[in-house]
Amino acid sequence: MLTVHHLENSRSQRVLWLLEELGLPYEIVLYKRDPKTMLAPPALRAVHPLGKSPVVTDDGLTIAETGAIVEYLCEKAGGQLRPAIGTPAARACTFWLHYAEGSAMTPLLMTLVFSTMPRRAPRLMRGLVGSITKQAQEGFVNPQLKNHFNFIEAELGRTGWFAGPDFSAADVMMSFPLEAGASRAGAVARQPHILAFLDKIHARPAYQRALAKGGPYVYA
Repeated sequence: MLTVHHLENSRSQRVLWLLEELGLPYEIVLYKRDPKTMLAPPALRAVHPLGKSPVVTDDGLTIAETGAIVEYLCEKAGGQLRPAIGTPAARACTFWLHYAEGSAMTPLLMTLVFSTMPRRAPRLMRGLVGSITKQAQEGFVNPQLKNHFNFIEAELGRTGWFAGPDFSAADVMMSFPLEAGASRAGAVARQPHILAFLDKIHARPAYQRALAKGGPYVYA
């Protein structure tokens, strides 16, 4: 049986959603975050040495990294949700599968790190750390976020989806950085095509089924 090792409020929600879209049977092992550190529990290291989620196990295989999992599941489902090889849509799909966890997530993760650094610093250092992180956020990270989300907005303005006129695995992969951007960084408040995309995916029956199975998800 295909098993998703699912960490609450994480990228692994996309894997549940994709499985629902593909109609593949699966089971879930749910992991809770540490309430103080918000990190994944040590139990995940028994599944994969990095101790992170998502991780999928299937017939003796262990697959980590969301993009690799998405490609594996689409292949397992006979190529569903992947455009025909050699087409412009296929090349676009490959780009967005990599972009989602590469370029798009970097400034979002920096935003998260900078937002937590002041309160984790020693009490006497919090003012200084807060000043430094604020300057870094405003001087470097925010312009990067603006650049990326303007790029994404323009691309979605073409067809409403990321890889041509049809829904694909690329849309599943891009959901998390856009959801995080909408809820954490406020980067998409004035991006109508991104907001319309989020409304569309959240209304999909498969997305709703994945939410019901995966538990509360703060980015939905």
